[in-house]
Amino acid sequence: MAYNPPLQVVGFIATRSADTERGPLIRIRSDEARLRGVTNQELVWVYGPRRHDLAPIEIDDSIPRGGVVVRDLAGLAPTEIVRLVKVDTDRPMLPSSIV
Repeated sequence: MAYNPPLQVVGFIATRSADTERGPLIRIRSDEARLRGVTNQELVWVYGPRRHDLAPIEIDDSIPRGGVVVRDLAGLAPTEIVRLVKVDTDRPMLPSSIV
C-alpha cells in the first residue's frame, strides 16, 4: 500500500436535484493522487470523523496541497481531516459474521 497521509477538506459542494453533475465526488491534486496510487475516476473509500463512503476521484491541480474538495458526501465539513483508501477489488468480500 502507498503512503497515505491525511487530507484536509478545503471545500464542500452541495448539489441540488436539478443539477446535471450530482453525486459523491472527491477532487484532489494529481501529485496527491499519485502518492495514494489512485487515478482519475477511480473509486476510493473516504474515511471521515463520523462515517465512511465510496466516491470517485477527479484530478484537479487547482486544489491546494494536502487538501481535497468533496461533493455530496454527508458527514463532512470544511476543515475536517479525511483519509482516502483505494478500493481493493481483488480481495473477495467476507460475510460480516466472519470479520
